[in-house]
Amino acid sequence: MNTLFDKIWDKHVVRIIEDGPTQLYIDRLYCHEVTSPQAFDGMRKRGLKCFRPSHIYCMPDHNTPTHDQDKPVADPVSRKQIDTLARNAGEFGLAHYGMMDKSNGIIHVVGPEKGLSLPGMTIVCGDSHTSTHGAMGAVAFGIGTSEVEMVMASQCILQQKPKSMRININGRLGKGVTAKDVALYLMSRMTTSGATGFFIEYAGETVRNMSMESRLTLCNLSIEMGARGGFIAPDDITFEYIKGREFAPKGKEWEEAVSYWKTLKSSDDAVFDKELNFNAVNIKPTITYGTNPGMGMGIDETIPELADIPESGRASFLKSLEYMGFSPGETLEGHPVDYVFLGACTNGRIEDFRLFASLVEGKKKADSIVAWLVPGSWAVDRQIREEGLDKVLAAAGFEIRQPGCSACLAMNDDKIPAGKYSVSTSNRNFEGRQGPGARTILASPLVAAAAAVTGKITDPRTIM
Repeated sequence: MNTLFDKIWDKHVVRIIEDGPTQLYIDRLYCHEVTSPQAFDGMRKRGLKCFRPSHIYCMPDHNTPTHDQDKPVADPVSRKQIDTLARNAGEFGLAHYGMMDKSNGIIHVVGPEKGLSLPGMTIVCGDSHTSTHGAMGAVAFGIGTSEVEMVMASQCILQQKPKSMRININGRLGKGVTAKDVALYLMSRMTTSGATGFFIEYAGETVRNMSMESRLTLCNLSIEMGARGGFIAPDDITFEYIKGREFAPKGKEWEEAVSYWKTLKSSDDAVFDKELNFNAVNIKPTITYGTNPGMGMGIDETIPELADIPESGRASFLKSLEYMGFSPGETLEGHPVDYVFLGACTNGRIEDFRLFASLVEGKKKADSIVAWLVPGSWAVDRQIREEGLDKVLAAAGFEIRQPGCSACLAMNDDKIPAGKYSVSTSNRNFEGRQGPGARTILASPLVAAAAAVTGKITDPRTIM
């Protein structure tokens, strides 16, 4: 009667503290430059070494510029954080992929593509979107800086076990509908707190038919529903994706690993604390209209009327619309936009660039649009060029920037100016998330591409 979450969690329990948390063993710790400095300082002050340094991987991503990475970083704060991570990794004997390293990129893109994130693992990072790695069939979740230090020192963490939820999505996705649309749709139905206290297992025909890259996008956004994390049971699609990657098991170890990974699924009679069902036929290309990821709607729909909003939420609803410059009942199709961002740990993988290129091929970027196309890693950049997508994009008037978190968050040079509208494939649209006063509309790579060539919010189905 065990769920897959139970199976992985129970296998990693070191000790259960009576009337307290569980001591959980961690297979993989990822560190980036923003949430690790205090953890390293704490280790240093206590005279500690990392308990299992071979299980820890470091790389800068949040603060890295997406141009001129071969030159010194201009911003002093970013430069200090990036340099500090390099020094700390060197001092503590940890793997470090710095800027311009062929293995560098956004940590949640690099982990799966290098075969570091594997089925059945427990994976943590000082970053909420660690849930991305759940697509590999792992229990992956974000932690705080003090917890990063705890894992460095002991390779364990103290955690209360979350409740389990299964979200079943069945049916075939329609034309122009991607995993990003599925995630935005789920958030619009469940709100940003609908999965608080739960760990989500995604299941059903729609999920089984998703590529690994689509699954990574779906799991990435679990946290935006309030969940502790989200994951998908590994299957042949997972195994095929992992096979041959740098850190994947090889030879006899591969056969043994796959044999074990095939057992990683919820029992037929597993009981979840909560179970929800959705039909893929109801999902359209989806965009957000407000200032949290749950404020979403089909691209051809209208912003809700005030009367449709519960009375307790009307003040925040109106405040959000005021910030965005929108009104209740308004349609957003045809609304002019200024910036388009393709990238982030949500949509910075090769599949996302293929989708974007497929729509802009033979067309031209709108003169009014500033477009930032940012691969999630140098490996993605190489694949873009190997497949000739760079030529398709260049012919349409687009340039490819260097890897990093970029305009997902205002921690580097790629900031959206105040008052400007951005159609973004990233994961959050909070006030100021992409820059002070920036107005963010979350969307899929196809919706972003449609906006990039028309200069306005456009249903991609009309120009595909």
